[in-house]
Amino acid sequence: MRNSLPDLRAERGWSQQHLADSLGVSRQTVISLEKGRFDPSLPLAFRIAATFERSIEDIFFPDVTTN
Repeated sequence: MRNSLPDLRAERGWSQQHLADSLGVSRQTVISLEKGRFDPSLPLAFRIAATFERSIEDIFFPDVTTN
């Protein structure tokens, strides 16, 4: 799953640590989310969406593969 977390974070001038603290997760979790190595649980996805005042669909989107 891809996401726009790095861009949303940059728009606000937040560090990865600031976002992690706001969400109640580790900085490593934020790094893994941003790199697409980890898909958030539904409760975490809702917290992220609320933090950025966006819908989940505006932040997270599936990888599109072509054949």
